[in-house]
Amino acid sequence: MRGFAGLPALISRNILTRYSAALALALVAITVQWTLQPVLGNPASYLALFPAIALSAWLCGLGPSLLTLILGLCIPAYLFAPFQRSSASPPSSLSEAVAFVLAAGAIIAVAEWSRRKNETLRESQDDLEQRVRQRTIELDAANQSLRELTARLLKSQDEERRRIARELHDSVGQTVAALAMNLSSVGADIERLLKTARTVADSAALVNDMSTDIRTISYLLHPPLLDEAGLSSALRWYTEGFSERSGIEVHLDFPDNFARLPRDLETAIFRVVQECLTNIHRHSESLVARIRFSQSATQLRLEVEDEGCGIPEEKRQEILCSGLQGVGLRGMRERIRQLGGSLNISPRSDGKGTIVVAVLPGSDALEPPAITATTAGA
Repeated sequence: MRGFAGLPALISRNILTRYSAALALALVAITVQWTLQPVLGNPASYLALFPAIALSAWLCGLGPSLLTLILGLCIPAYLFAPFQRSSASPPSSLSEAVAFVLAAGAIIAVAEWSRRKNETLRESQDDLEQRVRQRTIELDAANQSLRELTARLLKSQDEERRRIARELHDSVGQTVAALAMNLSSVGADIERLLKTARTVADSAALVNDMSTDIRTISYLLHPPLLDEAGLSSALRWYTEGFSERSGIEVHLDFPDNFARLPRDLETAIFRVVQECLTNIHRHSESLVARIRFSQSATQLRLEVEDEGCGIPEEKRQEILCSGLQGVGLRGMRERIRQLGGSLNISPRSDGKGTIVVAVLPGSDALEPPAITATTAGA
């Protein structure tokens, strides 16, 4: 239907095509008229011209339709002369020709009005489609800019964490250590005053606890093992500490030949594992978590699995389809996407717990890991 409706526009693009089509329609109509004239006479034979005039007006425009009308009036005058002389009926009257011209003019006027209206609608549609294409291009550009901005923000966040961790360890940590030594010295000098000595000892213990907390926060922000020894050692250290703090048994499984990865890739994987374990502790009520890695020449696969209450199906579909997800999950997806990978969240086959699977492109090894971890638990 759309192709048939677009036929007038296709024909009207070339003036020669328009007039050729009108001439062809006129000749066909005159042939039909010539065939019917001996049987029906001139008044009825005029009826064969009306379809040709209507089609000429609709397909070809005003000029070609007038050409069809003129040819339909003039050519039969010579073509039908023998029949008119031999026929017993009188020739066509002037009133019949006038009536035919008026009817044909009305058809041409209506068809021309309809054609121009369709042309206006077609131009409006083309303009609207052009504007939609332009808006689509602008929206794609805006989305691309947003993705680039998100990537820069994530990278800046990692760099800032690394800088804060270094400053805490190198500056505040050293100052606290010096303060602890000074307090120890003061405590030794005032052993005679038992009450004061106990207060100083308590202060020194508080300072040591604060130093431990600062070092823990620094390591959690960005563990030095991640840069120095690689992903396997950093995750082994982190999961052991997580098990002690949360009481959740964590099983960590690395392949024997797991190699060093680029720094951005190791950072992204560490953050994804960190976020998954945090969600297990907060939401799943699971007592066990399993982390598995597999590595090939083409891809790296990470699986984090728990045995908790799982995510309700309607909530999971809402996260997957509508994009309504928390900052942590959105951050995981964006990190994996920026590295060309994919992240999937699904229930376990037995219906107990949730499994998070991240698949990343493979990368050539940079250097062998300092420690190869196979299992870590509480």
